[in-house]
Amino acid sequence: MSEREVKGKVGIRELSPIDVYKLLPRTNCKECGEENCMAFATKVVNREVPIEKCPPLLTREFENAYNQLKEMLKPAIKEVIIGVGDRAVRVGGKLVMYRHEFTYFNPTAIAIDVTDEMTDEEIMNRIRRTEQFKFEYIGQILKLDMIAVRSTSNNPERFKATVKKVSENTNLPLILCSLTPDVLKAGLEVAAKARPLLYAATEENWRETAELAVSHNCPLTVFAPNDLKMLKSLAKTLIEYGVTDLVLDPGTFPEDGLADTLNNFTMVRRASCKRGDEVLGFPLLGVPMTAWIGRGETPDDVAKWREAYLAAMLIVRFADIVLMHNVDGWALLPNVILRQNIYTDPRKPVAVEPGLKVFGAPDETSPVMFTTNFALTYYTVASDIESAKVDAYLLVVDTEGIAVDSAVAGRKLTAEKVAEAIKTSGIENKVKHRKLIIPGKAARLSGEIEELSGWQVLVGPRDSSDIPKFLQEKWQKRA
Repeated sequence: MSEREVKGKVGIRELSPIDVYKLLPRTNCKECGEENCMAFATKVVNREVPIEKCPPLLTREFENAYNQLKEMLKPAIKEVIIGVGDRAVRVGGKLVMYRHEFTYFNPTAIAIDVTDEMTDEEIMNRIRRTEQFKFEYIGQILKLDMIAVRSTSNNPERFKATVKKVSENTNLPLILCSLTPDVLKAGLEVAAKARPLLYAATEENWRETAELAVSHNCPLTVFAPNDLKMLKSLAKTLIEYGVTDLVLDPGTFPEDGLADTLNNFTMVRRASCKRGDEVLGFPLLGVPMTAWIGRGETPDDVAKWREAYLAAMLIVRFADIVLMHNVDGWALLPNVILRQNIYTDPRKPVAVEPGLKVFGAPDETSPVMFTTNFALTYYTVASDIESAKVDAYLLVVDTEGIAVDSAVAGRKLTAEKVAEAIKTSGIENKVKHRKLIIPGKAARLSGEIEELSGWQVLVGPRDSSDIPKFLQEKWQKRA
C-alpha cells in the first residue's frame, strides 16, 4: 500500500474530494440527490453521506472502485457494535486522533457495574438508577449506556444466574466480565443473543476466550495491563484466529500509575491514527472503577471523586468505553456533559431551529424578546424564562449557531436579520404593542432595528438570569 493510500485511510485532511471523485462513475446522474458527482464527493469526504448513496457505484461495473473507496474511507479506529436492536452501542469509528482535526463519532459509552455477589435488591437498584439517569443539556437527553456484570465469585453458576437476572430486567447492552473462560461461557449461555462484550482475553486465556467470541459472534476485549507490546501481540493473534471485533484495554492505574495510564492510551491511539497501525486500530476501554481498589480506610466520597476525575481523564484521552462503579448523579453528571461537549462537531456550532417560541400562556400584551439560535444561549434563556414562570414570546434569530456577542461582532446578527425575523414569525399578529426586548449584548443594534422594523427597542439585561427582574421593573411600566 502506498504512503498516499495510508494517509487517505488514517487522516481525513489528506483525503480530498478529487480522490473520491476519480473513483465515482462521474455521470452526474443526480440519483444521489446532489447536483453532480463532485458535490457528492465533497459530502463523502466530509462524512455527510455514505458512498452507498450512489446507486451506479453499487453495480458490478464499478465493484473495484467501490472496494477502493471503502478502503480509502475506512476509519482509523474500527467501529464495534455491542448489543442488538435500538439499544445497541456503537464504539470506535474515529477518523482522527484529535477532535479539532475533524470530529469524533460514537460518544464514549459509560457502563455501570453489578457483581454476582450482590443481592437481588442491590442489582435491581443499580439497574434502575442506571436506566433512570437522564439529564437534558442544550436540547439533548444525556444518559448512561451499558451494564457490566462482573464475576467476583468466580462461580460459573452464580454468574449465569446474575447475567440472567440482569438480562431479564434491562435492554441495555452488557459487558460480561471475568478472566475465567468457564465463567464467561456460563454467562453466554443466557446472554449470547444480546451480543455482549466479553471481558477479557489475556496472555493466559486468549485461546478459550477467542473461541467463545468466534462461536457466539461477540466482541472481545484484549487486556494487557501496562504492556503495549503484549497488547498488540494478543490483538494480532486474535485477529488471525478469526475475532473481528476487538476492544483494547491497556490497563487503568489510579494514583501513582496515572501517568502510565494516560501515556498508554495515548500511544495506542497515536499508533493507529498517526502511523496507520491497523492491529491497534480498535476502540479503547478504561476502568476508572479501579479507584476503589486498595483504598483502605479512604472514605467512599473520596473514592467516588477519584473515580470521577479518572473517568474524565480517560474520556479526554481517547477511551471509547469506561467502566464505573458509582451511580451518584453528582459524580456522573460532569462526565456526561464533558462527553457531550467533546463529541459535538467542531465544524458546526450546536444550533436550534429559528422561529417564534412560546412560553407559558402569553397574550397580546405579553413581552416579546429575541435571542440567537446558538443552542447553549437559547436553552439558557429558555430555562431562565421558564423558571421565572414568565408568559412571553421569544424570537429565535438564525445566526448560524453563534452566540449573541460573537454574532454581532461577526455580522451574523444584524438589524436586517432581526427585522426579517419579526416579519416572518407572525408575531405582529399576536401582540398589540410594538416593543421588542433585545439582549444587552446586542445594544449597538437598537437604533437600526427600530429604523428597519418600526418596533420600539428596549435594551434588556446582558445576562438572561436578570430577565425576571427586568420585566418586573421595566416592562410593566412601559407596556
